[in-house]
Amino acid sequence: MDSTKDAKRLKSELRKRYRAEREFLVVECNWEHLIQSSEVAQAKVVATYISYGLEPDTSALNSALLKAGKTVIVPRMLADKDLEWVRWTGDDADGAVFTDEIDVVIAPALHIDRQGNRLGQGGGSYDRAFARTRAWKVALVYPGELSSEQIPSEPHDQKVDAAATAEILVRFTERS
Repeated sequence: MDSTKDAKRLKSELRKRYRAEREFLVVECNWEHLIQSSEVAQAKVVATYISYGLEPDTSALNSALLKAGKTVIVPRMLADKDLEWVRWTGDDADGAVFTDEIDVVIAPALHIDRQGNRLGQGGGSYDRAFARTRAWKVALVYPGELSSEQIPSEPHDQKVDAAATAEILVRFTERS
């Protein structure tokens, strides 16, 4: 079996394990430390997500971004599982596709390793979106989901620049 097939199989097994563990890791967070980070504070356009299920809750974060005067955009899933970005005003997305420069992308993750490898839900949607932007990319996880356990990677996988938990922001890359 080649390394790509091995990585795909291992990632599938890890997703099952991490999803089962996640319900015990859920904590509330206002993400103030992320909002105050230099990357987000200096950003004009922030791509974020509207959390659901057991994802780290972004409702306070998204409200704070709007209150800070940021242009907030959220992903819309396309039929081919790719993402496009639409402006969000606090209630609904306005439907218009956002094509301007993005400064920061905030993404969900199931787990992140110390090299910035992100394990998502498995559709590759964020990997495709990350590949098209030079934005600073940060993934939100619960405490315990940022670990030294290496996430297997495939050629299409894109790393994040940082990970945020309820208490810390860990940068994997430096911005110039």
